[in-house]
Amino acid sequence: VTGAGGSIGSELCRQIANLKPKLLIMIDNNEFNLYKIDKELKQYNNDGIAFYSILGDCSDPKLINKTFSRFSLNVVFHAAAYKHVPLVEDNPIVGLKNNIFSTYEICKAALNYSVDSVLLVSSDKAVRPTNIMGASKRFSEMIVQAFSSKFKNKSLFKTSFSMVRFGNVLNSS
Repeated sequence: VTGAGGSIGSELCRQIANLKPKLLIMIDNNEFNLYKIDKELKQYNNDGIAFYSILGDCSDPKLINKTFSRFSLNVVFHAAAYKHVPLVEDNPIVGLKNNIFSTYEICKAALNYSVDSVLLVSSDKAVRPTNIMGASKRFSEMIVQAFSSKFKNKSLFKTSFSMVRFGNVLNSS
């Protein structure tokens, strides 16, 4: 789960942990939020699930490739994104880098390492975007769509690419 410390990412981690996977890898660039979800899940883990937390930037190709090569991943939930419109408007380059390039690196690595499925968590702001944040999420969707259409019928590639758009989420930051 990328963005594992965020409101959506952390809830995904909780729900995935309830399904008792062998391994749950959590990536986030926010140390405190990653620490909180890591501590929470390990505290209540009586099922032998291995948790691995990675502090880093999902737009870093070295980090993503190192992670994908080290672990045999089945599913990637890509929830890492900057979502606060005013902050992304004030910091557009960082917002674009984080939201767009992380999606590209995740999709590229998923193909290279034969991940079964990648799911992008997008935003209702991607519908006819009126701001940089919405445009960055729409661009991310287009990246996922491009990977899906380009590689879905190729026998060499088994990765399924999909996305979901969330509106405002209860108890989200």
